Amino acid sequence: MLLFASVFFILQTWLPLGILKASRYGAATLEANHFNGAAVNLTLVTPEKAIKLAANDFFRHHLAKDGKGLTVFKEMLAGCGAGMCQVIITTPMEMLKIQLQDAGRLAAQQRKPGIMSPTKLAATNTVLSRSYTASPAPGRAVSATQIARELLHTQGIQGLYKGLGATLMRDVPFSMVYFPLFAHLNNMGRSSANGTTPFYWSFVAGCLAGSTAAVAVNPCDVVKTRLQSLSRGANEESYKGVVDCVSKIMQREGPSAFLKGAGCRALVIAPLFGIAQVMYFVGVGEFILGQTPFNLLSA
Repeated sequence: MLLFASVFFILQTWLPLGILKASRYGAATLEANHFNGAAVNLTLVTPEKAIKLAANDFFRHHLAKDGKGLTVFKEMLAGCGAGMCQVIITTPMEMLKIQLQDAGRLAAQQRKPGIMSPTKLAATNTVLSRSYTASPAPGRAVSATQIARELLHTQGIQGLYKGLGATLMRDVPFSMVYFPLFAHLNNMGRSSANGTTPFYWSFVAGCLAGSTAAVAVNPCDVVKTRLQSLSRGANEESYKGVVDCVSKIMQREGPSAFLKGAGCRALVIAPLFGIAQVMYFVGVGEFILGQTPFNLLSA
């Protein structure tokens, strides 16, 4: 099961980079960008989900009274707290991932004739051009470490947390939708009032809750991605903030632009949270630490 989870995390980094980049930038830049940002996701997605799940349980525990069940409002409040905690990891992770994706995309545009002239492309890359927006030397790949160092050098720690407000705007509502919905769906699979839920039911509940929450907050994800994209092509907009971004998208692309990539995002988020919840509820961590026996038949 652990091997399956590891394989999935690799696939999780490939699907959005392949499918979403094709839909946003066109198939001409797809080939070079399949795995851009994969290392960042593989490194930081585990602590991000650990913080998210543990923080939700922590807040649920402290919001519960005398062992009684939580109201939906308190479940949403616990999810809100979890979403606010996870952005410590999520914001720099998304920032570095997006820069790696943009670097590969712009490099692909520069290599292929008819997309954008090198002179015009270079003129648009005014931010962080020294490290990764300029054409890399042959055989040299741009790394997340290189981008992080340049951001810290030019902008300080706030450079890694650019788009923090937009990330909060996405992740807090996501958690407020996801955790209460998952809890209620998961409880439907219990054999009795004090019984346990089979692992496969927790997986399905995680998939359904994750995909629902992903589609619900997709407009916020579109805004966050655009704000965190520092390297832009000649025909791509620049934004001063959340309000400016929303306004320009509405005026120039229409409301449908806020749902771009929603289907692909749901396909990625659904199994990601399904697997994460199974690992969490089955108690893989406790089993590894030798605290509890491993029981796959019940969560």
